[in-house]
Amino acid sequence: MVDDRLFLGIDVGSYESKGVITDVNGKVLAYESIPHVINFPHPGWAEQDADKVWWYDFITLSRRLIQKSGIEAKRIKAVGCSGTAQCVLPIDREGRPLMPAILYGIDTRAEKEVTEVEALFGREKILKHCRHRLIAQDLGPRLLWIKKNRPEVYEKMESVLTSTSYLVYRLTGSQVIDIFTAYDSAPMFDVQQYRYLPEMTGDLICLHKLPDPVWSTEIVGTVTAQAANEIGLAEGTPVIAGTSDAGAEALSAGLAEVGDLMIMYGSSTYFILKTDRLLFSQTLWGDSFLEPDTFSVAAGMAVGGSLTRWYRDNFGNEELAREKLTGQNAYAALADLAKLSPPGANGLVMLPYFSGERTPFYDPSARGMLFGLALTHSKADIYRAILESIAYGIRHNVEAMHDAGLNIHRYLAVGGGIRNRLWLQIVSDVMGQEQLVPNQVHGACYGDAFMAAVGIGVFDSVNEISRWVKCDDRIIPNPNNTGIYNSLYPIYRNLYDRTADLMHEIAEIQKKTAASKDG
Repeated sequence: MVDDRLFLGIDVGSYESKGVITDVNGKVLAYESIPHVINFPHPGWAEQDADKVWWYDFITLSRRLIQKSGIEAKRIKAVGCSGTAQCVLPIDREGRPLMPAILYGIDTRAEKEVTEVEALFGREKILKHCRHRLIAQDLGPRLLWIKKNRPEVYEKMESVLTSTSYLVYRLTGSQVIDIFTAYDSAPMFDVQQYRYLPEMTGDLICLHKLPDPVWSTEIVGTVTAQAANEIGLAEGTPVIAGTSDAGAEALSAGLAEVGDLMIMYGSSTYFILKTDRLLFSQTLWGDSFLEPDTFSVAAGMAVGGSLTRWYRDNFGNEELAREKLTGQNAYAALADLAKLSPPGANGLVMLPYFSGERTPFYDPSARGMLFGLALTHSKADIYRAILESIAYGIRHNVEAMHDAGLNIHRYLAVGGGIRNRLWLQIVSDVMGQEQLVPNQVHGACYGDAFMAAVGIGVFDSVNEISRWVKCDDRIIPNPNNTGIYNSLYPIYRNLYDRTADLMHEIAEIQKKTAASKDG
């Protein structure tokens, strides 16, 4: 008997939302994407409108996918979704957003609140329960920022959700958070007991205002009549808890075994390494994974594709004009330009800390740098230096994992950046390691669909993702180029150490300048 069950997966990313409908064998029947924007109203802030971006994209993608595939909506047997994490969205008792959502690692507005929250509960106690150093992206500092700076929002706040939580809430009415994402709910979430701790909430938030922690593949509700009318699905369709975009992206890369490392080339650069134990680290993020008794180590750079986007938008006028006239993608044109510069960008070294940095050191006041400029350098050299700076940052994080005693067996490359083959080659050359690229490149939404299939029992575990994902494409490092990068990498590492104090001075000046403009 033919199994005609289908699955819907939708991911709301930083600058783009994507969706797929798949069958039980992982065949994609329809794929769609929608671009959107991030708002940066102040230095260090990053926001999105939960309804106009997240929910609008979900509605649009769901309807387009059903229409494009030509299927009956009732054939979709489960729904999975993911979104950028950790986002913070306060909602009122009617479920309406009270302010734009505070986005993930690139929003550092709660930097000062980290120290205050640490003072409330104690750094050692936070480390004991949360297994990581408190940072500005964690829930506690952001709640304190809202309490101090948006008191009217804080008073009306009935619940606080993430991007994925909000989508699930709009679909089902359930307020949940997956355990993998709940890691960022520090200091109130104990990552070993998978529960909130009343003694770690203080006067930041009442426990009943936090979403219930569950595993990613758990069915947490069904599509309501109202949601069904909006998105075009059948009422009663099961919905899983879902996870962060990075967790779903890891599945789409084929991450299944201990020692598999996902490198996600997104707007930011993110890493997930599957491990055999829960790691305690002050530089990396040890966490559970998507199911009981599974573990991971995560790491993240504050930028990635957002840095190439910054360059394109500010200095790629020629490439953008050509895109309008001929249809040639501006990013592809810039990659072709970068090929004119040799490995090492003729001696240019960039620091990619344009939005601070997350791992393997945490410094929201770190700033970018282009070092070694001479009159002989060209536009091609500068763009190649951008690509190489991300590669150096990737190597830095990989070395931190090795230093923590972790073994890496496979490097799995995913995300929109994998379309830039030069970039992938640069990263392999800088690391001296082979990267595997999955045959399907639909990303996190594909992982969402697979988790939905696991949720209704088609598969026993997310470890069976290898039944859907194959990695036949390999990026082999060029040893000659690796030698060149080995001579430049120490310079990259030394630049931050020698200039960090000056970066912090500049960051303060920038904040004061921005404040005077707003004043």
